[in-house]
Amino acid sequence: MTIRVLTGVTTTGIPHLGNYAGAIRPAIRTSQQSDVDAFFFMADYHALIKCDDPERVAVSRRAIAATWIACGLDVNKVTFYRQSDIPEIPELAWMLSCVTGKGLMNRAHAYKASVDKNEQSGVEPDDGVTMGLFSYPVLMAADILMFNAHKVPVGRDQVQHLEMARDIAKSFNHQYGRGRDIFVLPQVQVEEDVALLPGLDGRKMSKSYDNTIPLFEGGQKALKSAIARIVTDSKGPGEAKNPDDSHLMALYQAFSTREQSQAFRQQLLDGLGWGEAKQALYEQLENLIAPMRERYESLMARPQDIEELLQVGARKARSYATPFIHELKAAVGLRDPLTATGTAPDAKARKARFVNFRDSDGTFRFRLMDADGQELFLSCSYADPKQAGAVIKALQSAAPAEVLSEQDGRLFVLWQDQRVAELDTSDRQALELALATFRDE
Repeated sequence: MTIRVLTGVTTTGIPHLGNYAGAIRPAIRTSQQSDVDAFFFMADYHALIKCDDPERVAVSRRAIAATWIACGLDVNKVTFYRQSDIPEIPELAWMLSCVTGKGLMNRAHAYKASVDKNEQSGVEPDDGVTMGLFSYPVLMAADILMFNAHKVPVGRDQVQHLEMARDIAKSFNHQYGRGRDIFVLPQVQVEEDVALLPGLDGRKMSKSYDNTIPLFEGGQKALKSAIARIVTDSKGPGEAKNPDDSHLMALYQAFSTREQSQAFRQQLLDGLGWGEAKQALYEQLENLIAPMRERYESLMARPQDIEELLQVGARKARSYATPFIHELKAAVGLRDPLTATGTAPDAKARKARFVNFRDSDGTFRFRLMDADGQELFLSCSYADPKQAGAVIKALQSAAPAEVLSEQDGRLFVLWQDQRVAELDTSDRQALELALATFRDE
């Protein structure tokens, strides 16, 4: 079974080495797994809550996109997009707001922290609190539920927001689902084993502490300069160092093999000078970063290339979001006035459908969605849109038994002896039901 994993990053800054180790690198590794359908997005609407500097947000959007691509994100495999390019997300956020209790929002950590700070300062509890800050968890829920993500990797400070997204999804399902689950309930995936890098002073690497090591910004010179400022103890060359109490050791270990780390550890125990140790860390990082930095600088010099890639991602995301938002609007009663009958839709009014689209590589594919808007399968690629259309037409007119075949525990959709799609046999009943609806029309 393919698991949809969704990750977002707020566009308020330029990625540093800690961001790479703690978020970018593990996310890219996850996206490379064969059973993962990865959605990565830049949360630029969220950025407006934290930052009122338009130029900073604009530069951050471009730099973050270039960074992820330069670090190895395969935009042909994942769905990589800007939140603001998907108008269905804020539209869904409003629908979710209408089923979300104010009491739930009152308990959000960020809001409570602002109120507590105001009360300690002797000002009005809601002084400086915007509706963006207050409603932040609803927009985050819309980000997740719009694409029915199964898992959302987050740090522990974001667990509450995932729990709220589940609560909001349950409320919507209960109120408008009519016995079915419109939204998948997302599972929180706490990233326990990601690298939490120490900064220059030993505290967690963070721009809040001004103790970061740049990833690409400033180039080779800035990287070397930052490493030279890492705080160490006063032990000189020849004196044994304690690797377990060394920020240098922690940083080196995060970007080296086990054998390399063990060798570096032994050198510290043998009295390696701090200057030499910093040079070794610089060389280790520069060997890793230099090729990625070259790609990053090339992308930043050609912003139109970044924009084209993001628009490909937006089209992929909207190929799912657009039909789904229509279904959600119908569920809440916002149906097309030309088709609305004034009566509640029954099961016959909701039918399976094919959704065809052009993929990022220029080929053509299609999805079969069931009556509840859930994807049943994603087709293989076709060079010619007419060929994809012909397959859709054939599947609509054929009996399920004519186009379904099981082999070694897998279920295949076939047309003219060619495999159109592959899925788990457990999905056969739902697939047969969807295909049968076309022959009944």
